[in-house]
Amino acid sequence: MSLLAVEHVDTGYGPVAVNRDVSLAVGQNEIVTILGPNGAGKTTLLRSIAGLVKPRRGAVTFDGRDVTALHADEKATLGVVMVPEGRHVFADMSVRENLLLGAYCRKDRDAIEADIALMESYFTILAKKRGAKAGTLSGGQQQMLAIARGLMARPRILLLDEPSLGLSPLLVSDLQGIILDVREKFRAAVLLVEQNAGLALSVAEQGYLMNSGRIVASGSIEELQQSSVMQELYLGKRAQQNHGGKPLNAGS
Repeated sequence: MSLLAVEHVDTGYGPVAVNRDVSLAVGQNEIVTILGPNGAGKTTLLRSIAGLVKPRRGAVTFDGRDVTALHADEKATLGVVMVPEGRHVFADMSVRENLLLGAYCRKDRDAIEADIALMESYFTILAKKRGAKAGTLSGGQQQMLAIARGLMARPRILLLDEPSLGLSPLLVSDLQGIILDVREKFRAAVLLVEQNAGLALSVAEQGYLMNSGRIVASGSIEELQQSSVMQELYLGKRAQQNHGGKPLNAGS
């Protein structure tokens, strides 16, 4: 049985349909990526899974339980945690307070302190800035804090939306190791939306390719890399031929 199952989900905003008949699955301790061009519906799908947007049709099942109608805070207590795109931190709170807020559902105080130390080992700048207000951090530092805060919830599945956005190439390399470490230390699954195809393909085992709100290809990373749909839509093979060698935009 999959840890997370999305079945025939339609989602939208007002009259605008975004996700259309989307189905996917994530197994225990599995890292899965969702790839696709800008506007494909990847972020909306994560928001639907996290409980920030209610699907119009279909079901989201977590650990055998139908959680489609649950709100984001209810899903978070079950272990479904999303780190959204865009450095969402509490600007007037300190770095440490932001990390503690990520653990607000937890009662294991000693383990919380141990996890703060772990986050500071992942992102060493957070240890140096632990008393500083989050709003004074650089964009990349705020992104690190947002990821660390999500991990402080001890998720069973971590939904990551463009985690490398704003990070330096060196930190992107570090992020690859952190994502793999999360699976080992936290025994957690990861569902990753990432514009950096190199990062996504290096950590994930399975992938889904979205276009115009639908899943158009899926399989192992090796299968996706070899598929004509992936090469034409995501890697820009056809676009390079038609637009003077410029690749497709592979953002979310």
